[in-house]
Order: sequence, then C-alpha cells, then structure tokens
Amino acid sequence: MARRATGTAQRVAAAAEVLRDEKFNARRIELAEAALETLGELGFARTSLREIAQNSAFTHGVFHYYFSDKLDLICCCVRHYKAKCVTRYDEVIASARSRDELTEGFLAKLAATLETEARMHRLWYDMRSQAMFEPAFRKDVLEIDKSLEAMIWRVASRYAELSGRQPMSSPAALYALFDGLFQNALLRHLANDASAAPELLAEVRRLLPTI
Repeated sequence: MARRATGTAQRVAAAAEVLRDEKFNARRIELAEAALETLGELGFARTSLREIAQNSAFTHGVFHYYFSDKLDLICCCVRHYKAKCVTRYDEVIASARSRDELTEGFLAKLAATLETEARMHRLWYDMRSQAMFEPAFRKDVLEIDKSLEAMIWRVASRYAELSGRQPMSSPAALYALFDGLFQNALLRHLANDASAAPELLAEVRRLLPTI
C-alpha cells in the first residue's frame, strides 16, 4: 500500500512539473511575440531587454525572469516566428493539381511574406549573420536553416512530381539558391526598390522549371 501511495505521489509530482514547464514555456512564447515588433524594427545590436520592455505591456523584470539574457530572448523569438513560417506553403503544396497552380500559389505567398513580414525576415538574417560571431546562436540558426531547407524542398518536390520527374538539385543547393534570391530581394525591398518583389517572382518563375 505504501509503495502504491509513493508511486501515485511521484506521478502527481511529475504531472505538476510538466504543467509548470508548459506554463513557463507558454509565457516565454507570449513574451517573445510581444518582443518581435521591437526586435524587427531595431535589430539585434540596437535592442536591449529594457527597450523591449518599454515597447510592450510587460516589465523589464518579467523579461529577466523568463529569459536569461537578450540572446535567449532573440533565439526564442526567431524560433517561434520561423516555426510558423515553415508551414506557409503547405496548403498550396497539398491543394495544387498542376504546375501552374503550384507556381501561382507559391509566388503569391512569396510576394506576401516579402512585403508584409520584411522586418521579421530582417531579424532572421541579422541573427544568422551574428551566429558567425556568437556561439549562443549557432545551434538554433542551424536548426532553423534545416527547417527552411525542408520547406523549399517540399515545394520543389511537389513541382517535380507534377512534372513527372525527380528534382535535379539537392535540398541544400536549392535552398541556397532560393534563399539568396529572397535575401537580395528583401534588401532591395527595404531600400524602397519597387521592382524588388516583381523581379524576385520573375526569377523564381524562370527557376522552377529547371529544378
């Protein structure tokens, strides 16, 4: 009987610990969402936890309680944002019944994310560049890069399948190509170049049949 009681107590304690962890992580996500706007506007180097708190409904102390430092907060922010990004094209992939349908759906969402989420993409590229110097970023950046590579590969694989063939390039090579085009277009878009999005779409439209 005593052993059963001890086992029950241990299970209750374990469940309570899991619940505490879930609540803690949910709070971190809530704070990360509140910080994204400021980080996207000012970037990594020009933002402090105090500035983030001043531009949110939360105190400086709350951010310090849930995040060990600014690097921890930025990693959480970008991971959270990119976790949503990597599913952006899945509906188009699943519903497309022809190459043209896939192409138009993909290009529409590509243009939308470039034009409406430019600051969030800028934060990602800022973090990826900083990972060259900041070891704390490297694990997260490599994992996010892999998830984005898989996202592009899903589009390419479906396009090739609708063409009745296999992709000609590797996932890594295709991702590097698409990412380079997108990063260049993002810089031009942030510089108020009105041709950035149309030229990106034209490049991708030419590229898809060759993959």
